[in-house]
Amino acid sequence: MIPFTDDELLPAVEKSLDKVKPMLALDGGGLTLLGIKDGKVFVQLQGACHGCSSASQTLKYGVERQLRIDIHPELEVISIPIGTDFDMDKLV
Repeated sequence: MIPFTDDELLPAVEKSLDKVKPMLALDGGGLTLLGIKDGKVFVQLQGACHGCSSASQTLKYGVERQLRIDIHPELEVISIPIGTDFDMDKLV
């Protein structure tokens, strides 16, 4: 169990994602943080990363790994495709 509230995680997650964003930008991509719910970090890949065949590897071994190193080993990253009707309030 993650010992932080979603609100407490937000600044730490933003700071950790700032470490990963330059790597994505080198390949013409980007990342948008959509929100955090129950230790799950919802993101959306942008630019060249959107639809890339390596996107799942980038999320797992780049983004999620960095969050787990910086914050907590149980954090999980979930990618929301562009164009998806996403509403944090509807998540269970």
